[in-house]
Amino acid sequence: MQKPKHHSSATAHQAWDQNWRTDAGRKNWLTPEPDVLRALALLKERGAQNALDLGCGVGRHALAMAQAGLTVWGYDMSPSGLEHARKQADELGLSLRLERGEMTALPYEDGFFDYVLAWNVIYHGSRQVVQESLAEIRRVLKPGGWFQCTMISKRNSRFGLGEEIAPDVWLAKSGKNHEHGHPHLYCNAAELVGMLKGFEPLSMVDQTQSKPDSYHWVVVAERL
Repeated sequence: MQKPKHHSSATAHQAWDQNWRTDAGRKNWLTPEPDVLRALALLKERGAQNALDLGCGVGRHALAMAQAGLTVWGYDMSPSGLEHARKQADELGLSLRLERGEMTALPYEDGFFDYVLAWNVIYHGSRQVVQESLAEIRRVLKPGGWFQCTMISKRNSRFGLGEEIAPDVWLAKSGKNHEHGHPHLYCNAAELVGMLKGFEPLSMVDQTQSKPDSYHWVVVAERL
């Protein structure tokens, strides 16, 4: 009998790495999200100092954090993304501490960060991958620190398309974009709250991103 295939986020970074090697591939990932900029303004009022951009990609949010006066770490599996982030930081005269690694094993001390951002990152994988990532995020956050993330909503038009490899985990098979062939975990509000163990949700908004029906949850939560 053939063993079932194991799908994780291990291959997703390869597609993103390829995408971010060109100007055309990076062009939609250079401008910080308004939700993140609003959070940074509030964090500055709270006296936040250390911030982690988990899945920093080409560095758009890490650079915005540094410009807001935070001490910033950027963490990603994509060498091309990290290279571009480093180049941009040098050109702007900003300091970023950039490291490469997996989101389920963060190389940081317990309770080190005031703020962790994971924008369009942690839902790339099985439910176990998501839960392990959330546990690591909680570990490296200070009590009272803020976690901001996006998760894919079940209102998203891609929910139910492709192959369901585990409950609510769908392997995208249509289209030829960078999401093709990688698992995505979808959730509703109750399921999302259930995953945020050890956090107090401060804001949860189900909203579209760049395309119609591209619903994602935008979450800000406080580490208990």
